[in-house]
Amino acid sequence: MSTATVTKPKAPQPVRGGRRLSLPVLLLVIAGVLLLTSIVRLVTGADGITSTGQMSTALRLAVPIGLAGLGGLWAERSGVVNIGLEGMMILGTWFGAWAGYQWGPWAGVIFGVIGGALGALLHAIATVTFNVNHIVSGVALNILALGTTRYLSKFTFADAPQGSAKQSPPISSLGDFDIPGLSGWLDTLNEKHWFLVSDVAGLLGGLVTDLSPLTVIAVALVPVSWWVLWRTAFGLRLRSCGENPVAAESLGVNVYKYKYLAVIISGGFAGLGGAFLSIVASNVYLDGQTAGRGYIGLAAMIFGNWMPGGLAVGAGLFGYTDSLNLRGGTVNVHALILLLAILLVFGAAYLAWRKKYVPAVVTAVIAALMFVWYATTNDVPRQLVTATPYLVTLLVLSLSAQSLRMPKADGLPYRKGQGT
Repeated sequence: MSTATVTKPKAPQPVRGGRRLSLPVLLLVIAGVLLLTSIVRLVTGADGITSTGQMSTALRLAVPIGLAGLGGLWAERSGVVNIGLEGMMILGTWFGAWAGYQWGPWAGVIFGVIGGALGALLHAIATVTFNVNHIVSGVALNILALGTTRYLSKFTFADAPQGSAKQSPPISSLGDFDIPGLSGWLDTLNEKHWFLVSDVAGLLGGLVTDLSPLTVIAVALVPVSWWVLWRTAFGLRLRSCGENPVAAESLGVNVYKYKYLAVIISGGFAGLGGAFLSIVASNVYLDGQTAGRGYIGLAAMIFGNWMPGGLAVGAGLFGYTDSLNLRGGTVNVHALILLLAILLVFGAAYLAWRKKYVPAVVTAVIAALMFVWYATTNDVPRQLVTATPYLVTLLVLSLSAQSLRMPKADGLPYRKGQGT
């Protein structure tokens, strides 16, 4: 008589993705960074790094980057890589200025959205209908948008009052406002230069001072996008197209329709960011006005791991570094070198705790070099201040690359019925 041994099947192991910070841990990290920033401000005397004006300027500069990143989020969650964000922003700046100086700033905002959406429609036709490589289509759109707007400017702005072939006439302002009471109180606290209290007051004060109505709308679009994409049936279907379009189609989802809608919405957001540049940020259209913000918006989206909250943090970081060009740049960047060196020391300690000894040593060496740089100089070259947003973009992407998780079908070709 033989006996058979029956082994109990093992439960499937959960697939581990990138680690997400819980809310308490995230708040603790933010508090720690604020504490270190306050210490650096006291040591260096660079009060401008947390001033209300610095934070207000950073918010204004973060808005177009955030809108471009939000556009990239919508497109890539549906499975379409949107390198064409820069071109869509360019179209938004031109259309916004063209309509804005003739019919008013709000008309310019609407036409800016339409301009970006038209560019996105071309990208959708190329990538979704004809399966053109997404990168090739996006780069071609950027070149097309740049050439088209330069050509149109010669016939629309050159003969207009106070206009030229490279600049539109001035556009009326949308106006700005402060939160009554709160703005003045926080600014007063910030000017006291107290440890930590004044730094927090400067951060919060920047969020309630010199606000444009379009800034409020742009900030509100972040939680609205999160709610639509993660809390509605429409968002679930759209995201399923970016994860597994074949499975989505088998469940009755019209994949083409959702990809088209996502890309067009993406272009609308990028166009709104372009309209913000020409109507709010400078009140004129200028040739080359976007200055690569579409690409930085894409970097902010990647830094945020294809999530609205992380995207907003990335846009704020890039907006802050961009604002250094306008407010005490050389002094503030010199102080931030010390802050970065301290953060790298903590990063090296964390890597060593995770037993990643080689990255820990490299990080520690870089931190030491940053300390030496800070100690042996009094300021930094102006050229470095100008390049800071782009250097931060590369640094952040290189440090966060190992923990990113893009939609599984992002950028992959898809044909209707290919699963049958």
